[in-house]
Amino acid sequence: MHYQGLHGLPVDRALAHAYYANIAFQTSDARYPTRGQMVLGLDEIMLLNPPKKAQPNHVLYVFYSCKGPAIVQLDLIVFYDTGLSDILRLNHWRCDPFDPKIKAVRLNLPDWLVYQADKPGSQWVERCTLEAAVTYPLSDDDEELVAAEDEADLEPVAFFERPVKQQRMCNSWSREMLQLTPGFLKKQCPFEQETVQMLSSVFASTGENYGITKSLEPHKDTTLEYLRVKAISSPWCTISMWVLVTRNCQEKFCGLFHHIDSHNNYISPVLFLTKSGKLHVQMTRGPEKTTAFLPSFIVPLREWCQISVVILTRRVTVSMVCINKEHRTGYSVDYIFQHDIVLDDTEGYFVIGGGKFIKGVEGYFGPVVYHRNRAILQSRSRVVLPDVVRAVNLTRWMQTCKAFQQEMSIKINGYTHQAKKRKQPDTSFDTFSKWLDESRQPSEPQSELWEKTHPHSRQAVKLVKILASKHGEKGFNLSALGRALYSLSLHKLHKESRTEVVSTILPLLLQAGCLADNRALHMASVLYSTGLGVKKQANKSWLLALLAAQKDDRLALLHLGHLHHQGLHGLPVDPALAYAYYANIALQTALDRQNPTPEQTFVEAVYLNNEEVLNQQTDRDHHIFQWLKHQARKGAAEAEQAVGRMLFWGQQGVSPNIQEAVRHYERGAVQLEDPVSMYDYGIVLLQGQGVKKDVQKAVTFLKKAMDKDFVPAINAMAWYYEQYEKDYVKAVKMWEQADELNSPDAALNLGVMYSQGLYPGKPADKFQAYQYYLKAAQRGQIRGAFQLAEIWTTGIPGHVNRRPLDAVLWVKWAAEHNGYLGRILRKALDSYLKSDMFISVLYYLMAAECGYAPAQFNVAYLCEQNPFSIMDPTSASSCMWRYYNLTLQSQNPEPYALIKMGDLLYGGKADMPRDMFSAAKMYSHAALRKEPQGWYNLGLLVAEGYKLPLSVLISLSLSELYLVDNITLQSTLYERCRDLEGKDGFLPCSIALYNVYFQTFQNDYGTAVKVSTAVAIVAASTVLLFIPISLRRRVLSLN
Repeated sequence: MHYQGLHGLPVDRALAHAYYANIAFQTSDARYPTRGQMVLGLDEIMLLNPPKKAQPNHVLYVFYSCKGPAIVQLDLIVFYDTGLSDILRLNHWRCDPFDPKIKAVRLNLPDWLVYQADKPGSQWVERCTLEAAVTYPLSDDDEELVAAEDEADLEPVAFFERPVKQQRMCNSWSREMLQLTPGFLKKQCPFEQETVQMLSSVFASTGENYGITKSLEPHKDTTLEYLRVKAISSPWCTISMWVLVTRNCQEKFCGLFHHIDSHNNYISPVLFLTKSGKLHVQMTRGPEKTTAFLPSFIVPLREWCQISVVILTRRVTVSMVCINKEHRTGYSVDYIFQHDIVLDDTEGYFVIGGGKFIKGVEGYFGPVVYHRNRAILQSRSRVVLPDVVRAVNLTRWMQTCKAFQQEMSIKINGYTHQAKKRKQPDTSFDTFSKWLDESRQPSEPQSELWEKTHPHSRQAVKLVKILASKHGEKGFNLSALGRALYSLSLHKLHKESRTEVVSTILPLLLQAGCLADNRALHMASVLYSTGLGVKKQANKSWLLALLAAQKDDRLALLHLGHLHHQGLHGLPVDPALAYAYYANIALQTALDRQNPTPEQTFVEAVYLNNEEVLNQQTDRDHHIFQWLKHQARKGAAEAEQAVGRMLFWGQQGVSPNIQEAVRHYERGAVQLEDPVSMYDYGIVLLQGQGVKKDVQKAVTFLKKAMDKDFVPAINAMAWYYEQYEKDYVKAVKMWEQADELNSPDAALNLGVMYSQGLYPGKPADKFQAYQYYLKAAQRGQIRGAFQLAEIWTTGIPGHVNRRPLDAVLWVKWAAEHNGYLGRILRKALDSYLKSDMFISVLYYLMAAECGYAPAQFNVAYLCEQNPFSIMDPTSASSCMWRYYNLTLQSQNPEPYALIKMGDLLYGGKADMPRDMFSAAKMYSHAALRKEPQGWYNLGLLVAEGYKLPLSVLISLSLSELYLVDNITLQSTLYERCRDLEGKDGFLPCSIALYNVYFQTFQNDYGTAVKVSTAVAIVAASTVLLFIPISLRRRVLSLN
């Protein structure tokens, strides 16, 4: 009535909109009409369950009613890429007046729309609309009155993703015979997707030059590849990405999504974010010809937005839909280029976020989808947050955290102001005035409004009071409060040192993380991930890891890299995403080593079952360290080197002290003229670490070390000539000399010279640089490993193929040398040596969840030992299963872990029966690693009557024993165990072998030596009863 102005009411479109919006929202929530909604005498029609995609044999339910004899029509409107459209009549039926019904209709869509044809048609379908209408015929037979209608969009399925229709026809006899041949059965068409899921998870972008690199291969199918090549000069594609920006771009441009060719040029499409928050969209229209435009809308902060770029030959449509809670905001801009766009998606590689030539945005990326041959224009109402984005729920954390920050800011300002007032001098001019002022104050102190505190914030507010009193007028910020909360959490953990305390300190960790302490976020993430003292919550653990990683926390980056490398906690295996995280920390590891800090410690792979290495751990007051210092004072050069190394890098339990380490370097260089000390002293002088920078003095000592043929000094002098003298000829000559002596740094530097075109007399040569990077990485150079991985990620056309899986392994190896990981490992080991087992487990878990294999082994070992019953038996057993299993995923697993995993598989558990085959595989792997326990346990399996699988015997090179009797096989296995050189298995395996011989003798001569055999068996059984225990105890002391 208000829309039409009926019954004397005024025309009011705004009021009409309010009423319509109410019923429209309720209609979308309840698609199926109730009896109350089926109103008699109304012309109405509704599609109740329209399909989202064009699929065959879909059963559609249609609600309809009419107030007179009418016809219900069901049509399909098809829009082609040529701009033409077509209307297909699908069905029609009679509508009886005043009789509302729901009819089931099978959608008989045309075969060329839902099935694969013999070949693609000349026209490609852009979109479809399903339309239903209640119509009344008019006087003219060709005209009709549409009384009510409803429609729904159908998304056409990509041609090669459609099913093949099973034709109902009889095959000839010859064809049926052909189908039975193996060659015909093996010949299958390759499955290829036109829709590429470039990112299916959430990526935390630090705003640096580390992003996700993806490259696409040509189609294997000739028809599809023909269409792809044909579309290079007239592309028809869509890029859709979700992004949440947390901070405005600090550079001229920040990377969102870009395409790099083999010559390191930007090509179509390029999507950057500008300082002002606008999008920069750039396309290539020919050789070295680019055109860009800026849409007028701005990308908001802290909101999830879907940005879509649809390319239709010359036309580019950029749209953005942002979702804030249930509110949607949409924008769309069209731009038509004067020339055709060129887009070859197999050329070069794509980058999500930051890359080699541009920094990325600061924030988070959600799913990124690339439709190679389809242009999809999606309406704003159909855009919904992806499930993976909903699961992590970043925006809820940000809102809660913002409220807590505001609360703490008010408290800080209030208590700081109170502290200032208390410190102000007394300005009262006489005693009477002072008394009068005091008498006017209330008898009891009253709290200000800002002093009211929520129960969950009490601990934080207490710290605010303490810090305000301590800092006074200087004040402090939220970050200082976050650090204090984290310190308080650690204090409570160390004081109680048991799992029950975790639930009490976890809120403090979350509050500290909210106030920018990333260490607290990582620790809380590990607690939720492992379930140590708290219920496991994989999504919450992932959320906290993302928050810490986005702020560039090294351990959180390692954690996320490990999760996506292995596909843990329900996250997908994504090597490209794992590489992005690992590459970030790998390059920073090389930089961190050049600038060591007390927060970093040299990474040492210490296994808790290795008593020899444990006995070498020391500290400044330990007798080993004091003895080394005594030997150094007496002139022992090696002792001087060891003391300096331990102090500089913080090795073997000694806290780092660079200044003191430099004094030892100086004494070894000046007094002992030791080439190693001269080199170390020259390096710290050259870089100004722990001593004033003195280049000339550094050169003096480096030359002396070089004259004594110390290879690292040759490399250092070459670096000096390249950096300071700019004498590239001399530098390259010295690097080549050092490279021939297997210097890893020299190989890296030669690779850099070739890569940057600085090699005298030679042009830039990427392939030659690659060869040197490969040598540097194989020699253990961290920066070389990073450069090698970078090349393997993108490849060198014509020279080096892409090897993304190997690239991930190299950056993972480099990342695991980071000093911040070393610091956590040192804390874990120190706690173990002090018998603080709970804290040791906690810190080892923090390293284990980063994928570091020695830490995973140590967690499993502690759970196996379970000292002081820090875990209940069920948790300890689950811990052993999980972390021994994870240890085996490493490239070089500890033999002890193989044995223990075999034991677990042999014994089984409540929800899993014994797995003898897998146990035998574990023991055989240990045996191949020259572990006597592996050979011994295989012998025990055979003694129990288990027949070793042929695959196990083949791996042990014993396939000829598959059909022999058990006695012969046991004898061979125990002989292999006994004959291992330098191992502790000789005695127990010899006794086991003797037992086999004795059993053979008993079987052959049992009747003659019945009495003596009985006695011997008792004695042998007594000895063998202790074999597994004694042997495994010896294994614990092996390296």
